[in-house]
Amino acid sequence: MDRLRDVRSLPKAHLHLHFTGSMRPATLLELADRHGVRLPEALSSGEPPQLRATDERGWFRFQRLYDTARSVLRDESDIRRLVLETAEDERRDGSRWLEIQVDPTSYAPRLGGLTPALELILDAVEHAADSTGVGIRVLVAANRMKSPMDARTLARLAVRYADRGVVGFGLSNDERRGMARDFDRAFKIARDGGLLAAPHGGELAGPESVRDCLDDLGAGRIGHGVRAAEDPRLMQRLADRQITCEVCPSSNVSLGVYEQAALVPMRTLFDAGVPMALGADDPLLFGSRLADQYRLVREVHGFSDAELAELARQSVRGSRAPETVRKELLADIDAWLAG
Repeated sequence: MDRLRDVRSLPKAHLHLHFTGSMRPATLLELADRHGVRLPEALSSGEPPQLRATDERGWFRFQRLYDTARSVLRDESDIRRLVLETAEDERRDGSRWLEIQVDPTSYAPRLGGLTPALELILDAVEHAADSTGVGIRVLVAANRMKSPMDARTLARLAVRYADRGVVGFGLSNDERRGMARDFDRAFKIARDGGLLAAPHGGELAGPESVRDCLDDLGAGRIGHGVRAAEDPRLMQRLADRQITCEVCPSSNVSLGVYEQAALVPMRTLFDAGVPMALGADDPLLFGSRLADQYRLVREVHGFSDAELAELARQSVRGSRAPETVRKELLADIDAWLAG
């Protein structure tokens, strides 16, 4: 019988984590008190809120809670605290490489504008990486509920900071709204500037949304992508091209994409050869961080330690980490399994 190793000590990369959603619940309460922000009971009770986003009303409630949480981030010290605490939590979970996703538009009004907001975030990331030893990079994400013109502005900004820690360009929010191709020009700007295209797809919408990300946006990685399991030809395409899906099982259940964890098609995707990087998405709202995703896959889907190690390898291969970092992480994953 396979001996169960500690998943927290398994070296891994974390490729699907949203900026505000990475906040500790205790930090949310402290910052809300400091800035006089009144939190709804769903955010102040100390328990993860009851969520369901499979209909428009449920998604609106989820977004409203997220926006309320984001409103407590008022100044430079708040941003630096969030990033440092996130890096500390990543280190505890065995994450040695983090690519955190942020829409700087959301923070710009309080931080002096779009460019100052991104520069502050990147500086906070650099300091947190130095303090914790966790490699951290940033994906700038556009909001598909906003204008494609806004997305182009963000893409140009992201490209300008490609040498300062921005490695990718994403597209978040409700993928059932709007067409992926409306954002094709923004993604071309990003790809031409050397950034990874990593839009959300295949979560609230079906496999067709994953195909749209591939065909219209030139995606090199898919945020979520779990609904690709409904289309064998699409899974084969992802496997053949080794396009990583950032699968977030706890988030899928919390938002009602699947009724229970056992229904998240982890085994289907894994057996089809689709590369996956487990992600926590928004731990603040879903109540679980990265190591919890590995525990879930072990306990609910029966993944062996060897298979968990392979998931960790896939997360590293799907990252934008430098080759030297990748080699070191892959060697350490082998050592975890051998040990």
